[in-house]
Amino acid sequence: MKLGIWLVRKEAEALALKIHSDLGGEIKRPWLNLGKPSQKEFREKFRNFSHWILIMTTGIAVRYMEGLPKDKKTDPAVVVLDEGARFSISFLSGHEGGANALAYQVANITQAIPVITTATETLKPLVVGIGCRKNVTQEQIDKAVQTALGKVQKTVTDIREVATIDLKMNEPGLLEWCSINKLPLRSIPQELIQKRPWVTQPSEWVQQNIGVDGVCEPCALLSSIHGELILSKTALNGVTVAITNDPVMIT
Repeated sequence: MKLGIWLVRKEAEALALKIHSDLGGEIKRPWLNLGKPSQKEFREKFRNFSHWILIMTTGIAVRYMEGLPKDKKTDPAVVVLDEGARFSISFLSGHEGGANALAYQVANITQAIPVITTATETLKPLVVGIGCRKNVTQEQIDKAVQTALGKVQKTVTDIREVATIDLKMNEPGLLEWCSINKLPLRSIPQELIQKRPWVTQPSEWVQQNIGVDGVCEPCALLSSIHGELILSKTALNGVTVAITNDPVMIT
């Protein structure tokens, strides 16, 4: 991934540096090039990078991108992030270019909400919250999730995203399972779970060791827009799973 991070205002510098510290890439500060309009400079550099993060409004992004997209198989991936880090939007080349995956990466770094609009993802109704003991294996994750899905008569193909507490984002078994099943993993901050402890039954062990009443249920609920908890915490061999159904709302 050759990543460019484009700012339109100096005020976004700290946000860009935060992303850069995790993902690397080149930060572009067009105000330093006083002899050239920023939009023109961006257009000249657009195809020099495989991935872009544009820290700007979507309106500005539309004007920057005018006439640039050519083919979804060759266009760079573009993610738009607002300066308040509230929404990380997959803007161009979601599947083929990898903007959907990049939007989740940016969201997990900045605590923004990932916005994915491709039909393949948005038509899937399930969000799966997962908690786990340290160093659980991919096989343990798989068995626990498959058992949970069986209880609600669903399959992995119904899952839109997986969510866990930020403290568990680097668990190798969980990362491997998500990679195998081509599912995005969303990070839910510990402090957010502490403020919204949505659990059916608090866990004394989890409270003592992680500082929250539970993991899988609040993670599943916090990742759902219209989600209803259809499976409360189910535990199996060091892994807890909760499932919300977050259907498409048609009016």
